[in-house]
Amino acid sequence: MANTELIKKLRDMTQAGVMDVMKALKENNDDLDKAAQWLREKGIAKASKKSGAIVTEGIVKALVRDNYSVIIEINSQTDFVAKNDQFVSFVSDLCKQVEICKPKNLDAIEQLKLSNGKTVHDECINLTAVTGEKIVVRRATIVEKANDEMFQIYEHFNNKIAVIVKFSNNINHETAKQIAMHIAAMNPKFVSIKNADQEWIKNETEILKKQTLAEGKPADRVDMIVKGRINKSLAEVCLEEQNFISDPSKKIKDLLNENKSTIAQFIRFEVGEGIEKKTSNFADEVMQQMR
Repeated sequence: MANTELIKKLRDMTQAGVMDVMKALKENNDDLDKAAQWLREKGIAKASKKSGAIVTEGIVKALVRDNYSVIIEINSQTDFVAKNDQFVSFVSDLCKQVEICKPKNLDAIEQLKLSNGKTVHDECINLTAVTGEKIVVRRATIVEKANDEMFQIYEHFNNKIAVIVKFSNNINHETAKQIAMHIAAMNPKFVSIKNADQEWIKNETEILKKQTLAEGKPADRVDMIVKGRINKSLAEVCLEEQNFISDPSKKIKDLLNENKSTIAQFIRFEVGEGIEKKTSNFADEVMQQMR
């Protein structure tokens, strides 16, 4: 069996999965250069060339089991590969293992064993070689609840947006689903004004102050104007203050009061958010796939 030092060196050289590296060394009598060449010939080592690629497409999934829930984003470079049978099968297997093992963070997810015996991390590298696109589990957030709390998840039909909501108690299922869908559509930043992130408020205040001064408002009225604008901004980004998308005559907080419930937490993932995307078009993607 190949020793650990050789395995590490060959992985660093090729970024291939552990099982592939061990097989390459075995087939080539532990000759490092020949093993690397063998991996290149098999197309496995080409995954290393994709290590810096930008991945803005893919799938988000929200899963719940008992008092455990997780929302995961798995990325590819193009939507073509995100719809590929191998990618979809990988995501399905990953989700199954997550539900069974209930990992506590992204690192633990990447070390999960899939049904083929490979870790999630190694399977991403192998799929990168097979598809010619970088495949990565980009992020994951785990949410746990008490027995008297309730989860509601929502996945948009295109698998591009997913939401987990944790309610303080059991509320009407249809109402909970409607609130989760509202979050998916309206993309609030915070649950309520009282728990809005102070750093966000500080940054927003600075921006609005500069804008107000640039408008030529009287200096002695700037702080009052900025305060009013901050309150308006908070009403737009805080879930409880938003008008319910299905019934704009009500705010989300009215709906929660009617159901004698509160929202302890929500998580919303959208594929590729926060990543600077390259401008592309359909023809470019086709050409990339043909290459």
